[in-house]
Amino acid sequence: MKAAVVRQVPDGFVDILEDWQPRALQFGEALVDVEYCGLCHTDIHCANGDFGNPNELRSRNGAFRRVIGHEGVGRVAKLADGASDYLKVGDRVSIAWFYDACGVCDYCVSGNETFCRNVRNSGYTIDGAMAQQVVVNAKYAVKVPEDLDPAQASSITCAGVTMYKSLKVGETKPGEWVSVHGAGGLGNLAVQYAHNVFGAHVVAIDGNDDKLAAAKQNGADILINRHNVADIPGEIQRLTGGVHNAQVTAVNAAAFDQAIASLRPMGKLVAVALPQGDMALNIAKTVLDGIEVRGSLVGTRADLKEAFQFGAEGKVNPIVEKIDFVDINDAIKDMMAGQITGRKVVDFTRL
Repeated sequence: MKAAVVRQVPDGFVDILEDWQPRALQFGEALVDVEYCGLCHTDIHCANGDFGNPNELRSRNGAFRRVIGHEGVGRVAKLADGASDYLKVGDRVSIAWFYDACGVCDYCVSGNETFCRNVRNSGYTIDGAMAQQVVVNAKYAVKVPEDLDPAQASSITCAGVTMYKSLKVGETKPGEWVSVHGAGGLGNLAVQYAHNVFGAHVVAIDGNDDKLAAAKQNGADILINRHNVADIPGEIQRLTGGVHNAQVTAVNAAAFDQAIASLRPMGKLVAVALPQGDMALNIAKTVLDGIEVRGSLVGTRADLKEAFQFGAEGKVNPIVEKIDFVDINDAIKDMMAGQITGRKVVDFTRL
């Protein structure tokens, strides 16, 4: 069984194991044959040890080299006792960053389950989907609509639901202006959900013309190449009067500073990307303009079900490029260099 695992000394890349085996099923779990798994920037954070070395974290069955991946889609192959209440063999399901939670804390019972203090995350605290087979908690594996392309569904499993939820967190309304800072895998889907689902106007900011062209094709009203505009917030203010909410998907602190300055009074900045460092926040502007800064962490099972449905209806079409498993480290290099438009998705059906 092939799997991509975090290196013993994390450096952002992975080792490919040829003889890896998933752990034995426990009560309520299912075994999934992975079809596709997208590469997300969070995978690189995990493989680099930015959140702590995932190889040192303990799963229920002890420590082992962690399998990355949380944009997985596959078919259920086997059910343990207690899993048939939720899934059946043959169901197509997701393997998302939000693997499972305790189910009983204040966050879980109030519809905020991703903030559970006992949450487990695929590819970080428990083995993820970048393998031929993966174990899932049947109660938390969201079913994928059969009329949604599974390669595209893999992107919605993380990038799509993350941006759908973040636009909810920003309280996006029809006719409002939304700025999307970073038009890559997350940003392109942010443009699509904002324009096609929420009915908002969109400003897309990036330094890559190909990504901006894709954003334009998918509904962005205004394009700004950050290399060509000296004062990005000033240009956004001039063209829109200030955005109602700013979605930050770019993995650099400067994008957060620009986003805050792009807001109109009572505007909301929604932080999604996870660069190292701090953002500048002018106290007077925050108070006098009623600015709000909110963090948004992926999405719940309900959010993912809704995000999938919009994909199945054709309102959202993730840009995906299928790649061979052996090329995963080359894809990581491309992602580190900011050269990917949409998502590179490992095709496990070729193995």
